[in-house]
Amino acid sequence: MVEPFLGNWKLVSSENFENYMKELGVNSATRNTVGSAKVKIIISKDGDTVTIQTESIKSTVISFQLGIEFDETTADNRKVKGVITLDSGSMIHVQKWLGKETTIKRNIVDRKMVTVSFPNFVCASFFSVHMANTAS
Repeated sequence: MVEPFLGNWKLVSSENFENYMKELGVNSATRNTVGSAKVKIIISKDGDTVTIQTESIKSTVISFQLGIEFDETTADNRKVKGVITLDSGSMIHVQKWLGKETTIKRNIVDRKMVTVSFPNFVCASFFSVHMANTAS
């Protein structure tokens, strides 16, 4: 059920994000710029299609159907194969490229979206809901 994730989310805080970006190969100038950026995520749904729009220094938009692999270009310009699923109330986003893989796990906790990224460095980001979106 994707509905708890729908809405406009504003970044409140982030932990270990710079190390996560470093592990992904993001250069230091970009890491410094992105680390201080205000991030907004808009998650919406139209029928079976979910859209995640990330607004920051570089904005990205992905539209997908749960469980179906799609092509994605990340904010740091990696060309990846992505697949997003729901598991026990978590939205699990797996990205694969050049023999590498990263996972972004989103959960709703106390009306906040908590995003954890891994494998090698665990990074956590906390978003407050700006405006819930119940459209589906």
